[in-house]
Amino acid sequence: MELRLLNYFVAVAEERHFGRAAARLHITQPPLSRAIKQLETDLGAVLLRRSPAGVDLTPAGVSLLDEARTLLAQADQVRARVAAAAGADTITVGTLADSVTRFGSRLAAAYRREHPGIRVQIRESDFTDPTTGLRAGLVDVAVTRTPFDDAGIVTHVLRSDPVGVVLRDDDPLAGRDSLCLDDLAGRRWFRFPEGTDPVWRKFWHATDEGPVVRTAHECMQSVLWNGTVGLTPLTHTMPAGLTTVPLRDMPNSDLVVAWPEADPSPLIRSFVRIAATLA
Repeated sequence: MELRLLNYFVAVAEERHFGRAAARLHITQPPLSRAIKQLETDLGAVLLRRSPAGVDLTPAGVSLLDEARTLLAQADQVRARVAAAAGADTITVGTLADSVTRFGSRLAAAYRREHPGIRVQIRESDFTDPTTGLRAGLVDVAVTRTPFDDAGIVTHVLRSDPVGVVLRDDDPLAGRDSLCLDDLAGRRWFRFPEGTDPVWRKFWHATDEGPVVRTAHECMQSVLWNGTVGLTPLTHTMPAGLTTVPLRDMPNSDLVVAWPEADPSPLIRSFVRIAATLA
């Protein structure tokens, strides 16, 4: 069996949909379907059955899924150990300030267990660059939030968090169960530094006026001191004096692992696999 075919099978099995799996693998559906058919022929068993809802695993497919994950993990470990032996023993991880504290602790522990000899360098970025240096080649892989201009960058969603508005406790809207963006019309918003990714800037409704904020902490302090409106994933803990109210018409903010589309190294592939497994 080819590892490539097993990787394709795992993607379809996890996504339960050929279209989503093809998008995740950055290929079209026809070669993916042919690859699965080839794997079924090699094994002499039907692994997947299409259904109106997507894809269902057969008993043989369920059995293969666990084995395939184990084989792919072992292959990643072999690649990483060979890379370390050849001198490629460092990986630089980009993080977005204030976004990955709890998940980042679990991820660091899991990566250390699997790669105890690898040196991990951390580069923390602010809101100016949500790719955290990935586009500039300053980091190898990133744990950050979308959306941003992802040309040449691959992302895998780790968690999707609802978004709310940050208000002072004494704000007239602070006691509401939920709000719409229209409820905030006329309020003073924040702005991002010059040069901030425009896709990211639009998602968070940054304006051309108001105080400049570079991190979630600065955003909260701006609300506390200036009474401006801020937005945040509802997973963030608010300091004393502030509260969050869910926004009904605001899309979720996705926590993702991101890496360069072109030829990721074994250490990057292993990092992505570990992050996806933890999530």
